[in-house]
Amino acid sequence: MKILFGVQGTGNGHISRSRELVRKLKEDGHDVQVVISGRKESELKEIEVFSPYRVMKGMTLVTYKGRMNYIETMFQLDLMRLMSDVLMLDTYGTDLVITDFEPITSMAARIRNIPSMGFGHQYAFRFDIPFAKGNVFEKYTLLNFAPARYNAGLHWSHFDQPIFPPVIPATLYDREILKPVKGKILVYLPFEEVEDVTDFIAPFEGYDFFIYGKVREVLDNGHMHYRTYSREGFLADLMESNGVVCNAGFELPGEALHLGKKLLLRPLDGQIEQESNALAIDMLGFGMVMHSLDRAVLGDWLEKPDREPMNYSRTVDYIAEWIGSGKWEDLQKYTDAAWREKP
Repeated sequence: MKILFGVQGTGNGHISRSRELVRKLKEDGHDVQVVISGRKESELKEIEVFSPYRVMKGMTLVTYKGRMNYIETMFQLDLMRLMSDVLMLDTYGTDLVITDFEPITSMAARIRNIPSMGFGHQYAFRFDIPFAKGNVFEKYTLLNFAPARYNAGLHWSHFDQPIFPPVIPATLYDREILKPVKGKILVYLPFEEVEDVTDFIAPFEGYDFFIYGKVREVLDNGHMHYRTYSREGFLADLMESNGVVCNAGFELPGEALHLGKKLLLRPLDGQIEQESNALAIDMLGFGMVMHSLDRAVLGDWLEKPDREPMNYSRTVDYIAEWIGSGKWEDLQKYTDAAWREKP
């Protein structure tokens, strides 16, 4: 099958989960062509598995100090360029378009009447799951940013809906490689300024914090350890950690739950997906939530016991099987199997 696969490049989570599915689809013999949009090519890392790929401008969301900036988001939007990219995109012979919240491929599929599939956490919101109130604009944007005809939604729980478990990197299924280190905490707050994160964690000297995000150089300063982005290094620190402090995105909390790490989420203000994720974590009892860098909440959370691993299945195997079957209306058969079977 010839597949055009669109990846939203603005978040590492999109790239991480798409990397796993693209690899599996190629292993299954599909011809996969990848479009990445929303970030400059020079800023993209560890995307070799996507080759051959094409980087396009697309659309992105602008944030500042932990809050969505809708004004700047609108200013950076180039509708003429977006439509030009859509119309110029080569879809000849394409059997299926898969979009991980990527608007160019989504629009191209709709305009040319090509079967399309949404892959990712955002597509779980098509079903009856926890959804923060937000406003009409936020909900419309989430549901219509990159819509598709069929939806492979992902979430930490199935909520009695036809959605899949999270996509977990293959390396995290062998947890015997690295054992947790007592008192090691992974901190990933990419929407916060590093100085604010430092002030937030500085008083808790009984723990070692490994800090990722807007870090420009590797530095060890007492109990604070600053790390630049490296997928391999990040996963190693995740495996060794006892707990994770992060924004309320989807991929990292899913990986932490899979491994049995306790979670403290700080949702991005004004971002309805993250606010909905925080609501879900609280409802499920899977972690704690703070709506600012609150030291009192952090201190309470640090005293919490460890969690049991969720041991999610190898989700991409079930999604790839569903895609290869061509029976895309028969979704629940594959979602049920993914929740029932363990790795």
